[in-house]
Amino acid sequence: MNTALPPAEIGQIQNNGAALVSSLRMIGPFVVVLAAALVLPLVGNDYWTLIGTRAAIYWILVSGLNLAVGFGGQLAIGFVAVLTLGAYVASVLAAGTVGPAWPAFAALGAAGLSGAIAGVIVGLPALRLGSFYFAMTTLGFATIVTQVALAWGSVTGGGTGVAGPALPAPFDTTLGFYGLCVVLAALCTWMTANVAHSRFGRALIVIRDADVAAEAVGVSKPAILISIFLFAGAVAGVAGGLFASLQSYITPDAFTFDLSILFFIAILVGGRSSILGPLLGTIVLTVLPELAAPLVAWSTFLYAVMLLVIVLTIPGGLAELFDMLGRRPIATGRIIAPRLDLVAALFSKPPRREAVNMRDITLRFGALRAIDGLDLQVRPGEVHGLIGPNGSGKTTTLNVISGYYLPQEGSMMLGEAQLTAGVPHSRAAAGIARTFQRPRIVGEASVLQNVALGGTVSGRASFVETLLGLSRHRADEARLRADALLALRVVGLESLASIRADRLQHSELRFVEIARALMLRPAVLLLDEPAAGLAPNEIARLGQLIKAVAQQGTGVLLVEHHADLIFDICDHVTVLNLGRILAAGTPADVRSHGEVVSAYLGV
Repeated sequence: MNTALPPAEIGQIQNNGAALVSSLRMIGPFVVVLAAALVLPLVGNDYWTLIGTRAAIYWILVSGLNLAVGFGGQLAIGFVAVLTLGAYVASVLAAGTVGPAWPAFAALGAAGLSGAIAGVIVGLPALRLGSFYFAMTTLGFATIVTQVALAWGSVTGGGTGVAGPALPAPFDTTLGFYGLCVVLAALCTWMTANVAHSRFGRALIVIRDADVAAEAVGVSKPAILISIFLFAGAVAGVAGGLFASLQSYITPDAFTFDLSILFFIAILVGGRSSILGPLLGTIVLTVLPELAAPLVAWSTFLYAVMLLVIVLTIPGGLAELFDMLGRRPIATGRIIAPRLDLVAALFSKPPRREAVNMRDITLRFGALRAIDGLDLQVRPGEVHGLIGPNGSGKTTTLNVISGYYLPQEGSMMLGEAQLTAGVPHSRAAAGIARTFQRPRIVGEASVLQNVALGGTVSGRASFVETLLGLSRHRADEARLRADALLALRVVGLESLASIRADRLQHSELRFVEIARALMLRPAVLLLDEPAAGLAPNEIARLGQLIKAVAQQGTGVLLVEHHADLIFDICDHVTVLNLGRILAAGTPADVRSHGEVVSAYLGV
């Protein structure tokens, strides 16, 4: 009797085993940190338990701030303002200086609510200001909160201060309060990990590293940043209330600029796009001053030296020490071999068969007419080539369709729907996907994560569902992972799914970007010079892939300088010159057009 398992089942078992090993590698360090936290009261004295409590409180704040700074790239340096606000709200309500005294835990809840509101207020300038100016506004907010606390003496006690909230038993002891803070820190770690490993976390990273690509895949920067600052403010407010309980008595002097710098440097030292790194950074920066107590006056200097050493020796921060993607061996002599037989499986749900129609589009930059009265139609199931000399308006046309540019005249339709100009993040939901002249890829993320970005708009779980790891979030991630793997198989790069994208060759990045665009199952696919930098055999395979996608009903608008590719695969060709149509028709018509030959083809 043959008891051998079928190859498919063997492969599934191997995949499950690899996923289990990957999960253990991911959560193992966190288990070690939690075990150390639980053992600390048994091996140390009350003094070190207090230091551990302080580290846990700091991490509660940093865990949320890390999503905004480490993942989203927003320089919120003055987030100590939210800690200050939370501390005073909890203390004032618990002390009863503005009415009846609140129970301690109710006061902590109010501190979290006030922190959430303050977090949004602090984060709103990030929607319009550059990184440097945003950093300055957060510092200004920190100064305002401190000055209000000093001036409002009848409520906050002014320079004299106010008592922090006294928690009820069993949290009124050193050990009980430590346990509460560790549990809350672990909860915040779990919630931020849920966000970081979701479509919201990937959206934050692409906003940070490739904001144009973020809009192309449908990421709304205002919506995601407001959600993140709301959460970061809430946990910072709770941390402030806990900080006030730990201090027993607070004054404005307790919330120094050094404290704000500690939070920020903990994230920088820990590393971007990481949770473990900033966690370790927070612990190190909390414990370090205690180990070097005589140098406490030099704490800011020590933080600066540590940051400099980390940047010079480990540019990626402490997270780089745990970066398996960066050290995993990668095969040489790789060949890109798209699987055309899988294209139909990727488009199991056919795309909407809708044409893009541009009518009399005019776009001016000052006195320059980049596009001058352009009429263009991209039909479903056809490959439409757009060619012309450099500066003729080809990429500008794609940018107009994508919503990046706002034309002064003309109209654009997708089917019967008007395409609103100047709203690029709306295009993905409308079924329009694109690639770029230079691949817009997140280098620190894996190939699979980059491709999964293309399915951002298809996610159904809300931010709160993701934060709490509910079933719809888990279903989203399982589906996006399966779709991304299928898209990688279609372009022939599934073997590189777990590799960091910045380790790939240029030609591979081209196909990764196409795979990301195909995640949308687009009605219209805009390709901006996808063959640039490819070898002749890779260009041939690219052409076959584009034709296979068009056969599923997708309309493809192809901007390309490789004339042979254009004339081999296109159903219709438009030639631009100085923003105007020089010629349009079938490839044979255009190839024989006298002005095209002299102005562009040069033969």
